[in-house]
Amino acid sequence: MKTLNVSLGERSYPIYIGQNLLQQKQLLQQHISSKRVMVVSNETVAPLYLKQVEGMLDGIEFETVILPDGEQYKNLEVLNSVFNALLSHNFDRGTTLIALGGGVIGDMTGFAAACYQRGVQFIQIPTTLLAQVDSSVGGKTGVNHPLGKNMIGAFHQPRCVIADTNTLNTLEDKQLSAGIAEVIKYGLLGDAEFIDWLENNMTDLLTRKPEALIYAIERSCQDKADIVAADEKESGKRALLNLGHTFGHAIETGTGYGAWLHGEAVGAGMIMAADMSMRMGWISKQDRDRAYNLIKSANLPTDLPKDMSEQDFMDLMLRDKKTIDGKIRLILLKSLGDAIITDEYNKNALHDMLSEFVRS
Repeated sequence: MKTLNVSLGERSYPIYIGQNLLQQKQLLQQHISSKRVMVVSNETVAPLYLKQVEGMLDGIEFETVILPDGEQYKNLEVLNSVFNALLSHNFDRGTTLIALGGGVIGDMTGFAAACYQRGVQFIQIPTTLLAQVDSSVGGKTGVNHPLGKNMIGAFHQPRCVIADTNTLNTLEDKQLSAGIAEVIKYGLLGDAEFIDWLENNMTDLLTRKPEALIYAIERSCQDKADIVAADEKESGKRALLNLGHTFGHAIETGTGYGAWLHGEAVGAGMIMAADMSMRMGWISKQDRDRAYNLIKSANLPTDLPKDMSEQDFMDLMLRDKKTIDGKIRLILLKSLGDAIITDEYNKNALHDMLSEFVRS
């Protein structure tokens, strides 16, 4: 088992990464100070792993709430079913919520924990690669709105993250690739050596070699933990973690939540960011192609939705959380492994990139 620490003073917490972690009762119970627990999962994950988590809660009173599975259910209406369950079972401020599932469950459970009685504790048990390397770490929680992704939420840190890589054995190939997109992101935005490793080990990741998965998760979490520790509330450097997300969120919102997996949209968004960085003269065509080939090698889509126009992208990006005073801020690449946050880019380069991508 690998153990990392997210250093946030009194809000610091460990990330546990390894195999068979859902068989270690004490690993979970040492982070539960309450007498009652609410486990939140979904219809896909609960039949697979809820029994194991119940075993970890031996001796602790708990209830469960099972949500429908899918990004399209990440909204206030479905979130209210968590509050209904908490209130109907008379959970108080001393409760602990446990998120058992992928990024949608983690984001919604964390947001419920941030809001219920103005804040209760919660624990992340992510069961997808995307959640294990990204969404379970850093305390971003929230839900989607029809007009924009993740526009309603709060920063609320978990007590711990337990990433059991055995849960990835039941993950669909498409979901695995979506998680690899977020892994690639860490290399492109600030870890050039990791890019080399990914190019040499992509086959091992796609075939779920445990050693490769554990290494990729550990390195991704360490890269993210370092950034979160320096900028918890995303007032500066943490926005780098949104590489590919401004374009990607536009794809998710424009096509309807659930039509594209989050990681698929981020992968396409990173290709767009790399292409625009090339048009700015910041990276070479060779580096643009290297980023493209790495994303393609993860079996991620590289073409945009056929029914989205350049204007669709511009309208949706104006609603992005990084947009300030009507200026769209983008995460672009000065080189592979060196990203920047900027609103000082060539507008013609953005136009040319979007017009070419929506035509292709």
